[in-house]
Amino acid sequence: MAREIPLRSQVKENDKWDLSSLYACDADWENELKVLQEKTKEAGQFRGKLGESPKKLLEAMDWLTETMIIAEKVYVYASLKSSAESNDPENQRKLGVISQVYTDLIASVSYMDPEILEIKDLGKWIGDKAFDDSRVYLKKILRQKDHTLSPKEEELLAKQSELQGTPRTAFGMLTNVDLDFGKIDDAPLSQSTWSQFMINPDRDVRQRAYRQFYGTYQAHEQTIAALYAGSVKQDIFNARVRGFDTALDAALYRDDVPRSVYTGLIDAVHKAFPALHRYYALRKKILGLDELRHYDVYVPLVGSIKTHKTYEEAAAIVRDALAPLGEDYVKTIYAGITSDRWVDRYENKGKRSGAFSSGGFIGAPYILLNYKEDVLGDVFTLAHEGGHSMHSYYSKRNNPFLCYDYTIFEAEVASTFNEQLVARWFIDHAESKEMKKYIIAKQIDDIIATLFRQTMFAEFELICHTQQEQGQPLTVTTLRKNYRDLLEAYFGPDMVFEENSDLEGLRIPHFYNAYYVYKYSTGISAAIALSERVLNGGKKELEDYLGFLKSGGSKFPIQTLKGAGVDMSTQEPVEAATKKFAALLDEFEKLNG
Repeated sequence: MAREIPLRSQVKENDKWDLSSLYACDADWENELKVLQEKTKEAGQFRGKLGESPKKLLEAMDWLTETMIIAEKVYVYASLKSSAESNDPENQRKLGVISQVYTDLIASVSYMDPEILEIKDLGKWIGDKAFDDSRVYLKKILRQKDHTLSPKEEELLAKQSELQGTPRTAFGMLTNVDLDFGKIDDAPLSQSTWSQFMINPDRDVRQRAYRQFYGTYQAHEQTIAALYAGSVKQDIFNARVRGFDTALDAALYRDDVPRSVYTGLIDAVHKAFPALHRYYALRKKILGLDELRHYDVYVPLVGSIKTHKTYEEAAAIVRDALAPLGEDYVKTIYAGITSDRWVDRYENKGKRSGAFSSGGFIGAPYILLNYKEDVLGDVFTLAHEGGHSMHSYYSKRNNPFLCYDYTIFEAEVASTFNEQLVARWFIDHAESKEMKKYIIAKQIDDIIATLFRQTMFAEFELICHTQQEQGQPLTVTTLRKNYRDLLEAYFGPDMVFEENSDLEGLRIPHFYNAYYVYKYSTGISAAIALSERVLNGGKKELEDYLGFLKSGGSKFPIQTLKGAGVDMSTQEPVEAATKKFAALLDEFEKLNG
């Protein structure tokens, strides 16, 4: 009998996050929202004055810091409330109000960057000790000089920023709300249930779900193709209006990542195709199939391991597995995920699915989970999100507000690093051969999903943007051909695709956030390299890694990671990750006899 999902009010207080580190009550949030609205009205007070003197610029930076801290705090609170209980109209109102206020704020301060860039003696000014808290921020603005428009143009772009998200919003509404995928044996088929059908041990169920799911997409392929083509055109417009040659150059410039990192990632993964294809041949053999189909690639190779880990037991495993990170790290994360109530632990009606870590400069680095005691993967999820939270914890304690926030390029490193340590713990404490096989299979699947699959997505984005930039229009035909070519290259000769398998390229929401997914691939590569370095090293290697967590946004990501001990400007970390994949595959084959 299915478990009844409780209302939010029925969940124990200790199982919910404690948001009092942000606001004691909703009334306090409302009061600070009003403060933010008033400060937004004040934003124009520095217009035309930023270059008057170092003192005036410092005054503006102090005002900006104070205002943005409030904005972040107000937004995080509303976002967390909505994520925990999105069906509450009051939570919907809060998020809607702050979203609009935040957009107004960004538009109201959009004149600042162009004015700052007009200050002739800026380089000299920021050398003064008084600029310690804003120096990195101002240096990053200075770096944007060639790609920053006039104050009026920047204001116009800021005001229409919400409109630029229309393709992404429309895609989400179409695929998550409007499309009816029907049912499979009386069970609803949808975006959220799709993955469960794909791991069903009954191949007939998988096949019917697959064909029905993509049949629905095929019926709307022209609309979805037009939405994605529109999104790509928007990316190219944004890049060209700021003086970049390509959308890729614009995306990489923000983090000072060389183009060679992106193309080198793709090259390094291509070199590993023989190991990847060997995996699919092994999958075909283990499943006993004459033909390996696309709907066969997610069903587990190791039967479900029956485990039961209470949340408290999971927290203890995370604590023990992360012991190599030192006493301070372990003590802090364990208190955070238990007694300090960073974590919203269990599912309730209206709660957002999945998991995330979210917080700001003020308040705890909160974690949303939907923890299930019989899903071993949820122990890894707790460690993963805990890695994000500890990254934030160290970052904001070691940097001023204007440069505490780290990039997405770095974000996935700390989380995946923790998963590596938890996997090592489970293998070391495996009570049976099946458990060991299960954990190794999970590591293999994680590398496929995060390194190989995301690189395939990244290559698809590059192909599509390049075609459009060269004047070749993106149509259903070209999009599907681009994706099919990649499917055949990545999955290899043992895979037999359906006629509509290439429609997968039209259902990936991350494509509406251009050139984002490659960071998952670089993240897991860096995490594997750094976890091996810490586990096999000593005090220096640990201090290097903790230094990375503490660095925040004080440097660009390639520099920060190099300080931790991994050089992502080369292909070496990616190649090392693919070699680990091959070694895990060897071990898995041996365990299977």
